[in-house]
Amino acid sequence: MIPEQNIFFHSVRLDEEKCKGCTNCIKHCPTGAIRVRRGKAYIIKERCIDCGECIRICPSHAKYAEKYPFDEIFRYKYKIALPAPTLYGQFNNLNDPDIVLTALKEMGFDDVCEVSQAAEIVSEATRLIMQDDRIPRPVISSACPAVVRLIRVRFPNLIDHVLDLNAPMEEAARIAREKALRETDYKNDDIGVFFISPCTAKITAIKSPICNIKSYVNGVFGIKDIYPALLSKMEKQSQTEALKKSGIIGVSWASSGGESAALLNDRYLAADGIENVIHVLEEIEDEKLNDLDFIELNACPGGCVGGPLTVENPYVAKARIHRLRKYMPVSCNHLPSSEVPKSLYWQKPLEPVSVMKLADNVREAMVKMKELNDIFEMLPGLDCGTCGAPSCRDLAEDIVRGKASINDCVFFTSENISEGNYIPIPAPFRRNEEKDKAEKTEEKKNDG
Repeated sequence: MIPEQNIFFHSVRLDEEKCKGCTNCIKHCPTGAIRVRRGKAYIIKERCIDCGECIRICPSHAKYAEKYPFDEIFRYKYKIALPAPTLYGQFNNLNDPDIVLTALKEMGFDDVCEVSQAAEIVSEATRLIMQDDRIPRPVISSACPAVVRLIRVRFPNLIDHVLDLNAPMEEAARIAREKALRETDYKNDDIGVFFISPCTAKITAIKSPICNIKSYVNGVFGIKDIYPALLSKMEKQSQTEALKKSGIIGVSWASSGGESAALLNDRYLAADGIENVIHVLEEIEDEKLNDLDFIELNACPGGCVGGPLTVENPYVAKARIHRLRKYMPVSCNHLPSSEVPKSLYWQKPLEPVSVMKLADNVREAMVKMKELNDIFEMLPGLDCGTCGAPSCRDLAEDIVRGKASINDCVFFTSENISEGNYIPIPAPFRRNEEKDKAEKTEEKKNDG
């Protein structure tokens, strides 16, 4: 199993050769984690939540997700695939999940465990937890790792509202691993568990677990990376194994509203798309949604079907899954008792992370905050992004941190240059080029 890594690990990567420095990504990043300096974008790993929005909108395809080579599975004697329910929506005219599950085994896996199985168990556990008032209302789902990271970075006051249950991926991995240990002679290190993922945030969730000591998952493959080989196996298939073990409730988790509907309670809200998620979290902070019991949030548009590692249009995928459900029972998986097992809960609490502070020393931080406000007053307030920062305030912060110059603002420069004479800039307002370069080199070294 993968040991816990640096708390600021992120799975979104940048191909500098493809990057055109267009600033599209900085305008869409929900945590201001991207800057464009000297014609190339770079990612501030402390702020990245791996929502994949930059991958989705980059016109140059310069952003990509860290990948596991498929040959990774052959390092293990017993190999298990964990297909996300989103996978079923990628194939036209699919009327039986067993076709997909059998094809996964034909690709080299010894067993499969649907994540939708675990989703049904998590849904039942959530219904039990919602019967008491241990978690303040509205309870916020913890299923989307990008949303959980967003809350701890940008909305730490809402941490107490977050449901402290493992995501279905992690629960499915635990179930599959324990089954293999029980039914085979293999040892734990001989068993490899691999998630077939629609999104980048799941890669980070196993590399750097936030609320668990380590993940039960050994690797992640993007749906789009295995799709061609999987489709080929499906087309050549002569017979299928009876492998499916989930119903409507589990498969419905693939799209927005599926998790909430499983609660059998109409006092809920389901929002998808990172900008909508942020608006909802702001509403919760302002205590405008106290009449609701549950909030389901998905960073990807449409839910997991809209993940950046999928193949199909999310609306088409959602329609396909909806059609597939009519062949299924309501639910096939249940808790063994009327209590939530301890194994379903997080191993450690969700804690806030401060990535916005200007200095560790309070006095120094106050001085820098005054500098930031003074610089901000000098800027035009257009938030145009041409400086390489998402907003004028972000540029002011970068200047205070020594990573930008006020001359990066084209409007400030044009107003203060007269007849070719360059206006001298005070030292605190200049970029520290050498420090910036050294930090970027160190970040590449750590990511590598």
